[in-house]
Amino acid sequence: MAAQAKKRDYYEVLAVDRGAGEEDLKKSYRRLAIQFHPDRNPGDKQAEERFKELNEAYQVLSDPERRAQYDRYGHAAFQGPQGNGFGFEFTQGFEEVFSDIFGDFFGTGRGRTRSRSRRGDDLRYDLEIEFEEAARGSEKIVKFQRLATCDACSGTRARGGAEGARTCPNCRGTGQVRTQQGFFSIATTCGQCRGEGTIIADPCPKCQGQGRIRRPESLSVRIPPGVDNGSRLKLRGEGEAGWGGGPSGDLYVVVHVKEHDLFVRQDNDVIIEMPVSFPAAALGTEVEVPTLDGKVKLKIQAGTQSGKVFRLKSKGFPDLHGYGRGDQLVKVVVETPRRLTARQRELLEEFAGIDGEAVNHPLSKGFVDKLKEMFG
Repeated sequence: MAAQAKKRDYYEVLAVDRGAGEEDLKKSYRRLAIQFHPDRNPGDKQAEERFKELNEAYQVLSDPERRAQYDRYGHAAFQGPQGNGFGFEFTQGFEEVFSDIFGDFFGTGRGRTRSRSRRGDDLRYDLEIEFEEAARGSEKIVKFQRLATCDACSGTRARGGAEGARTCPNCRGTGQVRTQQGFFSIATTCGQCRGEGTIIADPCPKCQGQGRIRRPESLSVRIPPGVDNGSRLKLRGEGEAGWGGGPSGDLYVVVHVKEHDLFVRQDNDVIIEMPVSFPAAALGTEVEVPTLDGKVKLKIQAGTQSGKVFRLKSKGFPDLHGYGRGDQLVKVVVETPRRLTARQRELLEEFAGIDGEAVNHPLSKGFVDKLKEMFG
């Protein structure tokens, strides 16, 4: 009689150290069990034995009582008249872990059957709007195409509706076929009905047995005031129709706000650059500033420097969630004339000659003083 092969250490089999916790055991078992599963290695006896070895090791180490016995006595704890009669049968607790690990991958969860209804896909619609529409809000009509439930067969895929579909004789309506492999059973998708559980003998002529048809849609979409570039508006249930009675997906309208010729948005504030001539900035003036609500008058004080920012309260974008409005920031840009008449040049040269530099140009004087401090 041939000598029985020596069993490997269970911790070595699962590729974990002796202090491994429950989660580490489970992760390692899942990874290795998927690698050596018989369905992935058909006809490979070595992989099949490795898979059995993995299950045996996990059944012991995942049970605190059995693990304690194994840590104390090794494999001898389950052999001979004093042993626990350990074999390959599933205990209830182990079967639950097995279902948890392989349920999603192989469809073998205990008591599970494949759901034959599926949610429809979500759709995306890109909508371009004007800058002012983003500020005030608007109503837009969007036109698109989507898969909708076939009105001829009500989504059953059969001519005449549900009466035209019959239960699959191969899987008896479950959508799965179970086969026994050694000590456990494997559930696979039924090849006859492709997991649907029903056979369509006479497909619906309108949708060609698909249960859904593509058709044009037209919807009114409310653009809320304060919407920003890239915002997504969700229209629940307006996406693709579900399959087999499943719910419809959603329609996401992605908003693209056109750039404005004058305004730039920053959060809920609106920024505008206002050109002012040199004499107007020096002497002071009053200008008309465009805003989202129309024109307003703004007083520019004498001596205003280029880059000065004036704030117009509550003239910006409304907050999307209703928390007031932003402001409009008016940035003064002092414009230097590019071409001078002879008279203008004469006057400017005269002005330069009598200009009190220390009084009228404090920034320049301060800059020169700092240079002297640095370089002497």
